[in-house]
Amino acid sequence: MKIMVVGGGGREHAIIKKLSQSPKVDKIYALPGNGGIAADAECVAIGAKDIDAITAFAVENKIDFAVVAPDDPLVLGAVDALEEKGIPCFGPRKNAAIIEGSKIFSKNLMKKYGIPTASYEVFTEMDAALEYLKSAPIPTVIKADGLALGKGVVIAMTRDEAIDAVRSMMEDKMFGDSGSRIVIEEFLTGPEVSVLSFTDGKVVIPMVSSMDHKRAKDNDEGLNTGGMGTIAPNPYYTAEVAERCMKEIFIPTIDAMNAEGRTFRGCLYFGLMLTPNGPKVIEYNCRFGDPETQVVLPLLESDLFDIMRACADGTLAQTEVKFSDGAACCVIMASDGYPQKYASGFEISVARDCEAEVYVAGAKLSDGKLLSAGGRVLGVTATADTLSAAIDKAYENVKKVSFENAYYRHDIGKKALAAFSENN
Repeated sequence: MKIMVVGGGGREHAIIKKLSQSPKVDKIYALPGNGGIAADAECVAIGAKDIDAITAFAVENKIDFAVVAPDDPLVLGAVDALEEKGIPCFGPRKNAAIIEGSKIFSKNLMKKYGIPTASYEVFTEMDAALEYLKSAPIPTVIKADGLALGKGVVIAMTRDEAIDAVRSMMEDKMFGDSGSRIVIEEFLTGPEVSVLSFTDGKVVIPMVSSMDHKRAKDNDEGLNTGGMGTIAPNPYYTAEVAERCMKEIFIPTIDAMNAEGRTFRGCLYFGLMLTPNGPKVIEYNCRFGDPETQVVLPLLESDLFDIMRACADGTLAQTEVKFSDGAACCVIMASDGYPQKYASGFEISVARDCEAEVYVAGAKLSDGKLLSAGGRVLGVTATADTLSAAIDKAYENVKKVSFENAYYRHDIGKKALAAFSENN
């Protein structure tokens, strides 16, 4: 089978490495891929948002199956375009990908179908939003309606911060048209949990839970990033919580999308907050999370290709989806200065005795050398029988990977270990 994976980051590298383990997969193309992915797939210089070129390539190269990984091409309708040419895909069609493409859509969906989430108000005019903020409870959360590279959310701890966030989105167009409409919602408290799930639109099978670390610096200080590391499983996501989420959130969401004529097939990501009043949805994503994928897929023992094909053809209920009982830790190695200004172009060196998976997020090949080419450069992932052992192993192997101006957090998994101690 010839497989095409659309995307070019650490998430896509993790997907490609897992797909390559399937005996049914003979060849993998990555569009566009990156310098590190080139070791595991044939990279093709076609951008992830160039739907016409992606479709033409797939037809010309007789691709048997496509995986559309990033949010942008999903929201733009890449799966629709490929399926129209007879190419089966893993990923939702455009009318289902709106669950991430529009915060307003997803909030209204949850309200209509009684799915627990934060209370909220929608604004299309800045003056009305600013007037609302005069008496709104603080802290509050401001969200751009559309896609914003995972950065369109501001947690405002003061009224002035909330006003600044509204102005930057609606007046200064910080996120372009994505911020022309906004959601102002209730600030929730409690542990956060990420749960990726496989679904064929009929059944939903959650993957191992995970915990992301968004802040740039140790002790959850510094600016928000795309993610500085992850661990799995999340200790706060107990069997009791999982059962409640399945009943109150996961199945109702799939049913709601079906009722709306927007059947969702692919990976549906549930960003959850375990509040004192029970689990609530913070956000939906219409695809694998990054860097959650880098700790979830290494724990998958079943054939990923079989699962993805089952999601596409509606046979997920008859397909094995099995995960290890172990744990995983991913430490992101970034360029110092990320998520603001940083330098790139430094050679990456990985020691031969490195015993972790090194997923490449931002790197390019130049004269046979792998050079840093982004803010988040690498994800070093280790698995072990226990979370403590996985964390130790990940950090031991981070020392075996180097490039100039490399930066990483030193406390990935620290909170999770403390939570495990409390629960046991």
